[in-house]
Amino acid sequence: MVLLATLSPIATSIPTVAADRARLAIKGYDPVAYFTIGKPTVGLAELAYEWDEHRYLFSRAEHRELFKADPVRYAPQFANFCAVALTRGELDEGNPEYWLVSEGKLYLFGKPIGPGVFQRNLAENIIKANESRWLVHKR
Repeated sequence: MVLLATLSPIATSIPTVAADRARLAIKGYDPVAYFTIGKPTVGLAELAYEWDEHRYLFSRAEHRELFKADPVRYAPQFANFCAVALTRGELDEGNPEYWLVSEGKLYLFGKPIGPGVFQRNLAENIIKANESRWLVHKR
């Protein structure tokens, strides 16, 4: 019993494993900035928030608060993955510099031509990418 009492303060100071496992979302870019500023913006480590097993960074405190209030609205549709690749049933990493906000949703792409390709048949491409969403969750 005495041993547990002496170890208790030490145990509470150890960081949780869950916090260590959260992967950096969007390579550290601020997801809210795409909507408010209209361009990719690198977030700050001191303005982090964990959601859906990812650690999101924000360039402004108010962006973090907006995200906390409605993360589904601001998070990329397919996590860190390219929407065009998903239309082909493939899983490729998205680049936060190649992006599109359409109908209030953020999409990332692996190449500069991605947004244009995706927009050509937007409705069809959204359906196809969503059909491959299981690949994102499998990862």
